[in-house]
This record gives sequence, structure tokens and C-alpha cells, in this order.
Amino acid sequence: MKIALIGYGKMGKAIDAIATAKGHEVILRVDLNNKHLLDKEHLGQADVAIEFTTPETAYFNVMKCFEANVPVVSGTTGWLEKLPEINAIATKEGKGFLHATNFSIGVNIFFEVNKRLAELMATQPQYDVRMEEIHHTQKKDSPSGTAITLAEQVLAGIPRKHEWINQESAVDDKLVIISKRIDPAPGTHTVTYTSPIDDISITHTAHSREGFAAGAVVAAEWLKGKSGVYSMKDVLNL
Repeated sequence: MKIALIGYGKMGKAIDAIATAKGHEVILRVDLNNKHLLDKEHLGQADVAIEFTTPETAYFNVMKCFEANVPVVSGTTGWLEKLPEINAIATKEGKGFLHATNFSIGVNIFFEVNKRLAELMATQPQYDVRMEEIHHTQKKDSPSGTAITLAEQVLAGIPRKHEWINQESAVDDKLVIISKRIDPAPGTHTVTYTSPIDDISITHTAHSREGFAAGAVVAAEWLKGKSGVYSMKDVLNL
């Protein structure tokens, strides 16, 4: 498989190493120094693109892949407000698009556990729920995209919580997310339910970026040759 990497920071380099080890060919590596290569001529030679950049550039990057008719896997977070538009374009024009806030197989299983726990807690009003996420200091968005996904799952499952808030709050209908930035910390997410008599917590801790990078390569392998909008649930058949 021929891969175009858009974004060549720590994640891009980790994806490069894993993809190459699996026998794929990375034919294009785009970063701030050569972003002029993000065109139909160069992108069009790839079977699939993998995009890990910034919230400010993700929309432009994905649209460039669409123009080149190259399926694109995007792991950039912090631009969720633009996703409905991108999804609509991909659906209408038959482009291949897969976005995930986290490509780790373990995290995606964690998502399913989180949803089920929220469903069980919907009828247990004695439990309050809060979240904590810890990442390295270079993390650009806060809370993390993974934390937002977890929070949205909790809100969907527990009607007494109406919105999440990224700070301490004593308001009962707010889901508190506390974000910490500590080096080194690839990523820890904890959801805790607290009652007067006990606590229930679920936690996912990433030990390195390899899990995220490996999942992104698996997603690219799966998306190759496809059109439409997908998620890691499709890739992992969850």
C-alpha cells in the first residue's frame, strides 16, 4: 500500500516506522517545510492518506485529499465543529473518510465499556460522575478529543448530566473534565462514579504512541479502496 503522511511530527514518524515495518511504502511526507506538495499531483499517487496535524489545518488537508480522490484517515482533534461538513461532502461526493479521536484498539474497547457503564448508571442517581485526562505538555487541545468522546458517551447515557465543562464545578447537571498536562504522559483517561458509600472507576493508560500509530495504520489498511464515512467501530467491528 502506498501511503501519504500529512503531518510529520512525533505521531507521523511513529506511523511511518510501523507502516514501513509492515511492508507499506510511504511515498509522501508533508510537514510545514514542504506543504506545497499537498496537491493532486503528489497525493494522487497514494492509495490512502493519514493526517495528523493541527485543528487549524485539518479541514484544508482533508479537502486536498478529497480533491485528489484519495481516501483519508484523520486523527487530528480539536476541530470537531467542522466534521459534519466534511462528513456531508464525503458522503455526497463518494470520498473515503475515517476520523477518530483515538486509534488505539484498547481505547476503542474502552469506549464501549464506558458506554455500557453509563447506561447502567442512568438509574443510579446516588452516583455522581467526573472525568480526568492527563497528557504531555505539547498537547494542543484541552480537553483531549478522546476525553470529549468519553464525555459525549456519558451524556448520552445519563440524562441527569446535560453538558461537560473543562473545569471544576459544583453544578449537578455538569460533567466535570479535569485536564492535566504533565511530561512525559502519552495519555491517561479516567471516568469515576462516586457515591457516599463507594467509587467505581475505569481507566485507560497509554504507555507510548505506538498503540495510536498502529491503530492508524490498521485503519488505513481497512479504508483503502473504500468510499463513505467510517469510524474505528467499523474497522474493529464493535
